[in-house]
Formats: sequence, C-alpha cells, structure tokens
Amino acid sequence: MTEQHSKLYYTDDEITVRDMRQEDAAIITQEELAQGWDASIDKYEMRLRDRQEKSAVVMVAEYQEHVAGYINVYPESKWGAYADKGYPEIVDFGVLEKYRRHGIGSKLMDVAEQVAGKYSDKVYLGVGLHSGYGSAQRMYVKRGYVPDGSGVWYCDKVCKPYAACCNDDDLVLYLLKELR
Repeated sequence: MTEQHSKLYYTDDEITVRDMRQEDAAIITQEELAQGWDASIDKYEMRLRDRQEKSAVVMVAEYQEHVAGYINVYPESKWGAYADKGYPEIVDFGVLEKYRRHGIGSKLMDVAEQVAGKYSDKVYLGVGLHSGYGSAQRMYVKRGYVPDGSGVWYCDKVCKPYAACCNDDDLVLYLLKELR
C-alpha cells in the first residue's frame, strides 16, 4: 500500500480515520511538544515500521482536515497481560489537546475495536494510573473495558504486592473488553 493510497477506515463531515503517513509522525510530535508533552518522533516511526512489518494497524484521525489523534492495533500482541494469547491490543492512543471534546477519541476507539474484531472476540489495552490518564480511564470503563485481574503492571511485568514502583507511564492496569 503506497502512502498516496492509504486505507480509509471512517469519514464524515468533520472526522476522518485513515492509515498514518510518514508526514503525520512529524506533525503529531510537533503538536505534542507544543502542548508540553515529552514527545519523540521515534515512537511514531516505530509504529510505521511495525505496520510495514504487518504487525500493527497504525491509524490517525483528522478533524476538519488537521491531524488530531492516533491509535494502533497490534493483532498478535507480544507484551502485556495477554501476550501471545491471540487477543489484539490497542496501544498508544491519544488526541491532541486542542482537538478534544469533538468525538475524535470515541471514533478512534470505535475503529480500533472494529479492526480488533477482525482478529478476535476480545481486545485489551493497558492504561496508565496517574492523573494524566484520567479521561482515558473513564472512557475505557464507559466503553465496557474491565480489569483483567492480574493487578498493576510496572515496566512490562506484574508489580508484586508492596513492591516499589513509580507512578509514571510504565505503571499500568490492563483492561479487557468482549467485542461480541
């Protein structure tokens, strides 16, 4: 698939969800830096390589023709609570702050769940536990995601009871959703 003929997953009068393009990586990184996030283009370039290797579906949302958000589906995830169990994982989901509250995040999740549903009847994701993830935590619960029961994970491993950890982006709770 060439960049000019990327897949279109959804479109309406304001929101379009399509395959991520190389130029989107720079746009998203620049916008995240401008809103004070610790951002690096490396993450998006890695996602694009994963898509090229056919291990991920890598998507962006446009709002009124401006790149506004992103989401990725790994059909056969190799990490987290359901690694190598045949369930797709939704990874690295975000909407730029200036585009929030327009339904973009919900539409990205709708599309990601549709993509995941082609591979399994369940999908999972890991959500951070600090307050920066508060809106995502609420969204996932409203969408029917439930904790998987493995407890909190830190640095890609189950965090043992009473073990030391840091409330950073590596402290996550895995959630699972039945798609059908």
